[in-house]
Amino acid sequence: MRHGHLADLRPMPADPVEGAEARGVLRYRPPEGVVPAGPPVLFVPPPAAPARCYDLRRGCSLAEHVVRAGRRSYLLDPARADADGRAGRDAGLREWVRDLLPDAIRAVSLDAGGQPVQLVGWCLGGVVSLLAAADDPGLPIASIAAIAAPVDVRAARLPVRLPAPRLPAPPPWPGLARAAAAEVFGTPFGGVPGALVKRVRRATGIDTGLLRPYRTLIHLDNADLLAQIEAVDQFTDTVPGFSGRAARRIHRAIFRENALAGGVLDIDGRRVDLRRVGVPVLAIAGRGDGVAPVRSVLPLIRLLPGAPKVRFEVASGGHLDVLTGRSARATTWAHLDRWLDEGTVRHGIRRQRRAPAVTG
Repeated sequence: MRHGHLADLRPMPADPVEGAEARGVLRYRPPEGVVPAGPPVLFVPPPAAPARCYDLRRGCSLAEHVVRAGRRSYLLDPARADADGRAGRDAGLREWVRDLLPDAIRAVSLDAGGQPVQLVGWCLGGVVSLLAAADDPGLPIASIAAIAAPVDVRAARLPVRLPAPRLPAPPPWPGLARAAAAEVFGTPFGGVPGALVKRVRRATGIDTGLLRPYRTLIHLDNADLLAQIEAVDQFTDTVPGFSGRAARRIHRAIFRENALAGGVLDIDGRRVDLRRVGVPVLAIAGRGDGVAPVRSVLPLIRLLPGAPKVRFEVASGGHLDVLTGRSARATTWAHLDRWLDEGTVRHGIRRQRRAPAVTG
């Protein structure tokens, strides 16, 4: 227990990557005595959402797991892209697909000695990774792992329009109720106002705040579960601080008329076709995910004919749990480990030639 808390919320140590294109890119420090090798891994967060999703808490952090496995690991944190973090948080879809993410990929490849980059993206982080690869097939990308990345909004049963700040009537019950119960309604797109989340809970008749004390009492002897509850609460509390306007713009751009379900999206007048993705893709869906259910992720199998390999896996957990829940250790993370190992076999083991400069 640290300072009265069960969850160890210390972030994994990381240093900014230097260079003009490395806006918001952090390099995780390897554990003492570990020399990272193999193609670099870049974690891509959902636009307008906290990058902390990959580093929820010690012992249940995907970033910690990947770093300790000896992989050269990086994080794109748009909130660090400029002095006040506004440029990164307010970036729209065009900026993400044409500037922010491609610049980060190039910066990571350069920092890792020119090796291609293995992208790992959760929710819309996976979607923008695929769109960036399709928009510029020349980017140094080794592979893409898209976790809980919805491409068919009808199958996801999400609201086609994100609510405006004045809070119109809530969307239909089925998908919304599950999202509210999971306490991550605002998480996939980031920036949905906290007041809206509270209104959603009231409208659906689900107030997880009332259930929390009961759940905590019956699990007082389960420190790991209580630590996870605390970490998820801390993470979801940070979501409303991100730009709701940017989130709404990105949501409309990606899911307008469910265009992405057909594999083609118009971004500022330029056609982006997922058939142009030419790297291996791993898609993982959560069996209990009400935000990006299996049937909303499954179309990726047919939308990526240009990829040399498309692997589809189903893991346990809801929208956040499939990424960093307690069961993810034995499911999602195991699938990802095998995937990244295959990338190392394809591209070889190249140890870091020099110790990274520690800054800050």
